Amino acid sequence: MVKPIGVLALQGDFREHIATFSSIGVEAVKVRSIEEIDATSGLVIPGGESSVIHRLASVYGLFDPIRERIAAGFPTFGTCAGLIMLASEILDKTDDQQPFGGLDVSVRRNAFGNQLDSFETDLTFTGVDGTVHAAFIRAPIVERIGKDVEITAKLDDGRVVGVRQGNAMGISFHPEVTGENRIHALFAKIAEAPN
Repeated sequence: MVKPIGVLALQGDFREHIATFSSIGVEAVKVRSIEEIDATSGLVIPGGESSVIHRLASVYGLFDPIRERIAAGFPTFGTCAGLIMLASEILDKTDDQQPFGGLDVSVRRNAFGNQLDSFETDLTFTGVDGTVHAAFIRAPIVERIGKDVEITAKLDDGRVVGVRQGNAMGISFHPEVTGENRIHALFAKIAEAPN
């Protein structure tokens, strides 16, 4: 039996991720406990506020268990704030903010400015045919890439907005708000593959 994909539902746009998976016939469920996460094949960390996700994960007793599962290779996909949470280093973190890790990258939060500086563009994305339509909303940027990290997407100016390392995948943008479901389909294949 194929396990559903879990979407961390502490804060952020988790409903949109569940709807995007549903649009491609993949079951996804909200998760708020480690028992719920353990009943899934992979974990999505949605966009929202990375510092709030860290704080709530700590309050719910999820921070260390999630970090341990990601380190052990549990398939994980982070969008926007989720990418920040998967980074090994947050360059402009709040005083007590810690990432889950999983991607050997350094990220900068809100690298494109505030909400008014949001924009959309089409990108080439490794593993997806054609271009993907990407919405950048107070998005982070990847400023350092570790040697085992694959770049999956860049802006025209060369800035990195998509990365993958093993079973961990992170992007700066929000495909779940533009009707783009092929990156979710790609992650579903990662989550279904034997680990």
